[in-house]
Amino acid sequence: MRQSKRLQLIPPYLFVKIEEKKEQLQKQGVDIIDFGIGDPDLPTPANIYQKMHAVLESAEAGNYPTSKGEFAFRKAVSKWYKKRFNVELNPRDEICALIGSKEGLAHLFFAFIDPRDVVLVPDPAYPVYKIGTLLAGGEPYFLPLTAENKFIPDLDNIPANILKKAKLLFINYPNNPTGAVADLAFFEKCVRFAEQNNLLLVSDLAYSEMGYDGYKPHSVLEVPGAKEVAIEFHSLSKTYNMTGWRIGMAVGNAEAVTALATIKSNLDSGAFKAIQLAGIEALSGPQEVVAKNNKVFEGRRDVLIDGLNSLGWQMEKPKATFYVWVPVPKEETSASFAEKLLEKCGILVVPGSGYGTYGEGYVRFAITIPKDRIIEAIRRMKEAGIKA
Repeated sequence: MRQSKRLQLIPPYLFVKIEEKKEQLQKQGVDIIDFGIGDPDLPTPANIYQKMHAVLESAEAGNYPTSKGEFAFRKAVSKWYKKRFNVELNPRDEICALIGSKEGLAHLFFAFIDPRDVVLVPDPAYPVYKIGTLLAGGEPYFLPLTAENKFIPDLDNIPANILKKAKLLFINYPNNPTGAVADLAFFEKCVRFAEQNNLLLVSDLAYSEMGYDGYKPHSVLEVPGAKEVAIEFHSLSKTYNMTGWRIGMAVGNAEAVTALATIKSNLDSGAFKAIQLAGIEALSGPQEVVAKNNKVFEGRRDVLIDGLNSLGWQMEKPKATFYVWVPVPKEETSASFAEKLLEKCGILVVPGSGYGTYGEGYVRFAITIPKDRIIEAIRRMKEAGIKA
């Protein structure tokens, strides 16, 4: 058979290779401490499960959803955004239900990118930004995120010839994989930059509810005029521990939301209605569980950072996400250090190079495992003589 040329442009998805390696070692009897994929180990709140059970056998649950999602779900999203960010959204044309935000992000490229169009992509970043660009025939232009710039892109030094061809600018704060955060002043700069350069600003806000030490992340849509140039992607995955449920939303600029819904209506049939109804319960029901879960992740973060610092690292505690972006020892690469941790300690982390060129020199720990396993990981590293 002859595969498409676009398929040859992309590597195997990062986490597929990691899962394969993990499975191989487990078959050999290795006890793996898995800091790999960011999949919360805490349960989906009981009230969401109860709602799902209640609606599963309803007459309408198995019917096709609408292209933009059930109006009741979009209305719940609108109310949630108003309560959380004081942002007004029209559920009719400024909200689209998604089969998880990853799906929506991937489909967005086909609504806006033609061959040789440029997409401004942060580096390191969630791999879908780059891969989605390539699949649509576009060209990614990478914006370095470094410790020196606090993992914030430098918009002022993008060449004029690149800006002429650029259509999309991606931002993701709180950030995966670095755990960095951005303030409203940066979001305002992005909005003005998008206005001046005729760009669609794409904000990935998957981690907005994972803030620690009193920190509350912002939405770019809080900036006056943002809806003229911005679309924001959100998900119930991390907020309510619903990664496998696959339910999210795109909100913001009506033209962009409608364009995305048009692509989706031709390529998928929308999120399962029963899951959308359960999603309404998540957004509208008791929210105390979010703060409770954050306390759990905050405690795990503290144990990991304190443990790494006891081994010679000098790291500050991230304010958001459940990721810890750890610089590797000077003599190591991202891949070699990840391999050493796996072989010597049975610890699985993700090489930073998998997130882009500027991810080299780091590994990502996802604190989605119990505190006692994090303590055990630090013990193993100390016993193996691993230091910063």
